[in-house]
Amino acid sequence: MPKPLTPQQAAVRAEEMCARAEHCSGEIRLKLRQWGIALVEADAIVERLTAKRFIDDRRYARVFARDKVLFNRWGRLKIRAALMAKRLASDIIAEALADIDAEAYAEALRATIDAKRRITPDADTREGRLRLFRHAAARGFEPQLIIEAINAAPTES
Repeated sequence: MPKPLTPQQAAVRAEEMCARAEHCSGEIRLKLRQWGIALVEADAIVERLTAKRFIDDRRYARVFARDKVLFNRWGRLKIRAALMAKRLASDIIAEALADIDAEAYAEALRATIDAKRRITPDADTREGRLRLFRHAAARGFEPQLIIEAINAAPTES
């Protein structure tokens, strides 16, 4: 069993983690708890890291939302759920979702539907369109946008 970390060691390790990659306060708090740091000391460490700008939940949420749209083709609903799971404040989540580039978002939805359409043999039937809808909905896109994208996509005849 590894030797428990002192609060000073944990603070240094958390600072190194934040210097290497973007992390939110919830992730750092969880990591500190895993390292055996008391709640009061963990809060103090997170406050220090925030003051030094190693942690910035707004910056984290914006980057997270942008990356999930561009690289994972996630919709706003799935991104919102992921950010809520990281225990970010609702106003921070709302800001991050509002900052998503509309063109990139529409392209992610189109690409998601087009990719599924290519492997769905009956994509122009009612059942096929329902499959496309469910797939895009599972990726977190809003129902009305999905319907518009499916209807706007050219059908193969």
